[in-house]
Amino acid sequence: MKLILENAKLIVIKIGSVLVRGDALDQANQPWMDALAQDIRTLRDQGKKIVLVSSGGVALGRKALNIASDISPSSIPLAKKQAASAVGQYHLFNGYFKAFEKQGITTAQVLLTMSETENRRMNLNARETLHTLLESGIVPIINENDTVSTEEIRFGDNDRLSVRVAQMILADTVVILSTTDGLYTDNPDTNTQAEHIPFIDGLTDEHTQMAGDAIAGLSTGGMKSKIEAASAATKSGINFIITDGQDNHALSHLYDDQAKIATLFAAQKCDNNARKIWLGAHMNPKGSVNIDDGALSALNSGKSLLPVGIKSVSGDFKRGDVIEIKTLSGDKIGMGISAYNADDARRIIGVNSAKIHEILGYIGRTELIHRNDMVL
Repeated sequence: MKLILENAKLIVIKIGSVLVRGDALDQANQPWMDALAQDIRTLRDQGKKIVLVSSGGVALGRKALNIASDISPSSIPLAKKQAASAVGQYHLFNGYFKAFEKQGITTAQVLLTMSETENRRMNLNARETLHTLLESGIVPIINENDTVSTEEIRFGDNDRLSVRVAQMILADTVVILSTTDGLYTDNPDTNTQAEHIPFIDGLTDEHTQMAGDAIAGLSTGGMKSKIEAASAATKSGINFIITDGQDNHALSHLYDDQAKIATLFAAQKCDNNARKIWLGAHMNPKGSVNIDDGALSALNSGKSLLPVGIKSVSGDFKRGDVIEIKTLSGDKIGMGISAYNADDARRIIGVNSAKIHEILGYIGRTELIHRNDMVL
């Protein structure tokens, strides 16, 4: 673990809601935040760049909206949750501001929505903003913009958001500070025989089955969401670490205490560039196409997706939108940028590329998705 952190140059640290809330519903855990700022100062002194993704806005806004602490976030109506977030964001960032100010570090509050990361131009703008902050010695503190996010277009929890940010800025490591010290073979709270898994080199369905759900009350992200986030991170060549962050200086203990327990999900080999990482990270594709076995074989050989291999088209997408590529049985095999809108794509299903002009009345691309615009 220490070697991973020693070699890391750009680290995204995700902080769970339970960690930042103090004794009162609207009170930040200032001693914990002060300790975190000290740990980050140490990492920065070693030349590392740090980005925080912090939950806690809704948790710290509960009191103002009269939301009891034992009510799960998923049970709170969206409008009330958004209002709580608007109140709680002030308490959250104010706590971080005071903690980092003591270390002589400037912080910046950044609120993101999924739509801003799914849109290529907005994604690039957000990436440039974050890099500008980092190059200026500023620590960005990111949260989902709950006040404007809709229920249909949300990250859902900050485990996924932390990975999306890491993919966006090409970070090499994500550290999840949570209330658990990693993945176990079963729920350690209910099974005393559950064994901790310190290292995973390649996630399997078995690992997903080991994960449980989010705890009621403060958080939305359980172990299942962390496993999903770990899968997305490692496929993008990013190391993913889960550790218990409840104690003060949990981050420095991860670095210099061999007794500190954590699970490392090792980064997998990834040859994709920033554009393809962005493509593969999409959580809200605009549509999908089902392809035949011949097209599947061609894609696996590095070819583009031609209309002749398409069997069906779903969704209402525009030219340039990201869509899913599925087999005849409905299994997702990849994502890509469509060269045609949904209506035109339906008109050329199964058609030889030489006849596209005749059918559509204009000269378009010979392929529906070019291999350079595709991630499998």
